[in-house]
Amino acid sequence: MNGAESGWVEPKTHCDHLASLSSDLAHIPIPSTPCNSRFVNKHMLEHYKQTTHCVALSYSDLSVWCFACDSYLDVHSIQQLRPVHETAYILKFDEAPPLQSVESSRTEDKPPARDMPSSS
Repeated sequence: MNGAESGWVEPKTHCDHLASLSSDLAHIPIPSTPCNSRFVNKHMLEHYKQTTHCVALSYSDLSVWCFACDSYLDVHSIQQLRPVHETAYILKFDEAPPLQSVESSRTEDKPPARDMPSSS
């Protein structure tokens, strides 16, 4: 698993198994169902073994897991996952998720620009 040896997990920013995603969309449970996590009753693991639908979404933390990659997937970096994540967020919180983009997270890391005195 990415990063497991260091004690934290880094989600993958690419997955070759997203072809099953369109099929998986029909299997996204609502937050109140007993199969709303890949750990609860191991429902998603059994589903993966029976169907090869390898992408699972957890409502507990809105993470996305790929059983074939044995890794979490970065929903902000993988374009195909954004609609799934947004739908799950709306179902869980009854509102749209806050906007987040790669560009905005990069600019947040930079210190604010300072006015430079003119050299004249």
